[in-house]
Amino acid sequence: MIKEVKLPEVSDNVETGDVIKVLVAVGDKINIDQPVIELETDKASFEVPSTESGIVKEVNVKQGDIIRIGTVILKVETNGAEEKKANTPEAKIPEVKTKDAAEEKLKVEINNADKAEEKIPAGLYSENTIEPITVRSEDPVEYRAGSSNAPASPSVRRLARELGIDISLVKGSDTGGRITENDVKNHVKSLMSSGTSAGISLSQKNLPDFKKWGDIEIQDMSKVRSITADAMTYAWTTIPMVTQFDKADITGLEEFRKKNSKKVEENGGHLTITSILVKVCDAALRNFPQFNASIDLHKKEIIYKKYFNVGVAVDTDRGLLVPVIRNTDKKNITEISKELNELAEKARNKKITPDEMDGGNFTISNLGGIGGTGFTPIVYSPQVAILGVSRGNKEAVYINDNFEPRLMLPLTLTYDHRIIDGADAARFLRWICEALEHPFSMML
Repeated sequence: MIKEVKLPEVSDNVETGDVIKVLVAVGDKINIDQPVIELETDKASFEVPSTESGIVKEVNVKQGDIIRIGTVILKVETNGAEEKKANTPEAKIPEVKTKDAAEEKLKVEINNADKAEEKIPAGLYSENTIEPITVRSEDPVEYRAGSSNAPASPSVRRLARELGIDISLVKGSDTGGRITENDVKNHVKSLMSSGTSAGISLSQKNLPDFKKWGDIEIQDMSKVRSITADAMTYAWTTIPMVTQFDKADITGLEEFRKKNSKKVEENGGHLTITSILVKVCDAALRNFPQFNASIDLHKKEIIYKKYFNVGVAVDTDRGLLVPVIRNTDKKNITEISKELNELAEKARNKKITPDEMDGGNFTISNLGGIGGTGFTPIVYSPQVAILGVSRGNKEAVYINDNFEPRLMLPLTLTYDHRIIDGADAARFLRWICEALEHPFSMML
């Protein structure tokens, strides 16, 4: 029996991905959960496992393809095995609220049709999301920019929100006026070149012909690099950032870390300054709620988050990825050390998923392993602060009328000055320094 292996839902806000590598070929014998392709989405690369076992009869994708949820990746001969009730895109499509037979018909179309997409008629929504779900139809719905029912996928809407764009003002180029990621980016470029983004014109000047001076090589940006460039440009041009500097005496903390490292390793983690800082920052966010917040300038509102998720920047061969450790207030340092180690390995080995990098409230970027005496990281919108960590060094510190050698850790805090005042930033960073110097103070 021939079975299809399709691209499953990988995240609530991801609809497409780039095929980086095909891991199997026609004639290969594969098992359930065996990786078949390597896929890259906005900020994650990971392997997609097979939902069937058997002999590969067809490979329907190739390196460089952009594929959507539900795309057939492979066809596998399963030797007449019972049909596997796999976690396929069809199984994951939410149930639609229906009131009559016509709406019931639309629900059937969602699961079975294989035609062009359009937005479902007003009033039909998923049980689990406020976004309109989509159905298939041969007759595209016409859409005019500026209307309130802009047809766009959740991932495109999310990109528009992150870039501060009203998606209803974006003109769609896809079938029936559907808005794509490129439409949103082109809209931002148009605003920037016209000087309407933050009142600043950011159109790039034409580059010179570099070949006049020697050989050159041109490479396309990877998706990770492209998304990072867009996000950093947006953050730099829309967030008024200030950086606060301080140093923490971690002489005693380093002794504690070395003494307890083996115990943490036995539990599958590595006790590092970063994992300790995750817990310290978690406590700091609980004491300074304005750092665990986001700002909505359109509504003139501040959103205070009652949950605590800390992201940690990880250096990979594809660029900077930021896995998020969720609910840090409910985990001890050993648990955090283990999870951080696992997420960092996933990021470096292209196993991390988009969901594992979503939902961060605050970010730590540690460059101490590389070197440097300090740096000024850029805030990840819609977060309002980021902690930079540099390499600790022995310094002579004046204590009790004498100079003593102490291990000092340089820290920098970049923050959004629209919501955080300088005095609060200084107190927040000093609190972190004192917590590193006197860990028991966090219990008070």
